[in-house]
Amino acid sequence: MTEREWVKTIIDDIEKSLQKSDKTIRVADLKKLPYSFEILMYNNNEPHQQNVNHYETDILVYEQVDESRWKPRIIIESKLGSLTTHDAITYSQKAQTHKNVHPYLRYGILIGNRKHYPLPGFLFRHGQHFDFMLSWQTHKPDKKEFKTLSTVIQDEIKASRALDEIMFNSRTRNRKKYTFLHRPLRLT
Repeated sequence: MTEREWVKTIIDDIEKSLQKSDKTIRVADLKKLPYSFEILMYNNNEPHQQNVNHYETDILVYEQVDESRWKPRIIIESKLGSLTTHDAITYSQKAQTHKNVHPYLRYGILIGNRKHYPLPGFLFRHGQHFDFMLSWQTHKPDKKEFKTLSTVIQDEIKASRALDEIMFNSRTRNRKKYTFLHRPLRLT
């Protein structure tokens, strides 16, 4: 089974699980998302000519705002079996470039068919732009693994929405005002 085939077998279950609590959430595979906008020329003070670069996402969790508008919330890289140091560095860098365009975006990696192996140590070292990392023992998660994924995604949607609110409504009078931020580390 290829990674693309594997992703197709799990995205419907992920979407169904998430829509139990939020009908606006959608899950898609192979959706292209910009990682850079380059301004090539200005007309007076306004951008005139632009270039947009895209990466194809393995799994995209997004919010359907209305019939035509949607907002990306989470990208999940997918790998089957083994992972290399080069993979960790590459995917972490992709996470950073996507977050440059979508600063509220959350980014993670899901590794399937890891058998009895835990997440590799180099992934912690080189995956500094990941917000979460998960592994499953087989292609199909057991109940605990799937529940963990669903919980993490729901938490990350909340985090994405909170970051969105903080960054883009920071000057409104009735905004929420924060005086504390803590990013805990949870391991299981």
